[in-house]
Amino acid sequence: MKKKRTKDAVALILAGGQGSRLGIMTKKLAKPAVLFGGKFRIIDFTLSNCINSQIDTVGVLTQYQPQKLNQHIGVGKHWDLDRLNGGVEILPPHQKLEKGEWYKGTANAVYQNLDFIRRYSSDHVVILSGDHIYKMDYSSMVKYHKEVNADVTVSVMEVPWEDTHRFGIINMHDNGRIYEFEEKPKQAKSNNASMGIYVFKRSALEKYLISDENKEDSNNDFGKNILPDMLNDGCIIQGYKFNGYWKDVGTIKSYWEANMELVNRVPDFNLYDLNWKIYTQSYNMPAHVVGEKCLITESIVGVGSRVDGIVERSIIFPGVHIEEGAVVKDSIIMSYTDVERDCEIYKSILSEGVKTGKHTKIGIGEDIQNDSKPDIYNYGITVIGENTELLDEMTIGKNVVIDCDITPQDITSNTIESGKSLYKGGDC
Repeated sequence: MKKKRTKDAVALILAGGQGSRLGIMTKKLAKPAVLFGGKFRIIDFTLSNCINSQIDTVGVLTQYQPQKLNQHIGVGKHWDLDRLNGGVEILPPHQKLEKGEWYKGTANAVYQNLDFIRRYSSDHVVILSGDHIYKMDYSSMVKYHKEVNADVTVSVMEVPWEDTHRFGIINMHDNGRIYEFEEKPKQAKSNNASMGIYVFKRSALEKYLISDENKEDSNNDFGKNILPDMLNDGCIIQGYKFNGYWKDVGTIKSYWEANMELVNRVPDFNLYDLNWKIYTQSYNMPAHVVGEKCLITESIVGVGSRVDGIVERSIIFPGVHIEEGAVVKDSIIMSYTDVERDCEIYKSILSEGVKTGKHTKIGIGEDIQNDSKPDIYNYGITVIGENTELLDEMTIGKNVVIDCDITPQDITSNTIESGKSLYKGGDC
């Protein structure tokens, strides 16, 4: 008989979400694979937290547009997770008989991978999201979970009272015991928000996942179903207070703000801490190059980039070329984008592989909400999808969205007014 590989705790990262509130940025890739901070992809933070917390057995549950995410993670070498006993494993939805079964919810995704958990005979399972920006020692949370002998421990953090309606709110006694969950309440009783990070006793996790799977009316969701069921049954559900930096970058506004906080050097979020490194796939490129007439202030510039223009308060990813006379301010320019001569870009996000055209102005004019998707494209930020090529001398307003893979043949006017959209053959 083959001996089971025992681990004190294994982690499962939920990384299958589309991230629809990021609009065109996630049309061709999963939200955890979106670039961040001039070097990383969002999932790098959760993976790095795992290895820094001495959790070396990690399953990544993928579903929506997983190609770039799978390619990025590979065998886990860059996070020291390429191991014979444990390491990282990509876990797509299971194929059953002759058809596949998509993950129906966060709980169902873990249910479909109970075999992965059982393989390591672990007494504790850490459930994580792959789409948040933060640094956290999960081992401290696991230790606390054991000390209080909880069936499940939920990580919580205080959020501004005016934002409580956006979160699942946790109500606790003074000893941390949770007695109530409120899902996005209009008037919250506390400002303790769930971070979507859980430590379960494996036995309790299995029991409630199997029970939930047999309920036809269930949403198969941890927050909506599993935790309330456990609470109703009198399980010990404990809150674990987290006091560090944590950012849900689920909207274009929050994504842009989190990147700008790196430029502004938010004290609670230090990417240069050698005691808690954030690891990522390496770029095989030389150092960035700055030209004779360039000016760079309050910005991050990635390797392999060449800057011959002006860059202020911006994030520049690897392989970008900003040509002479170009101006980039308050913007995020992703890898391999060419900002051509005398182009001006203000408060915009340009995805990978964009070519701007010469003398083009992006992000200017009135701050008018996008007329097709005002709930996504707002806050004055213009977003251009990957591999798009613009015309020379275009004028593009604020809150504009331009689809992926646009070519000059798709563009019928040199002006796209604020709040307008340019799609390639249908909705995004």
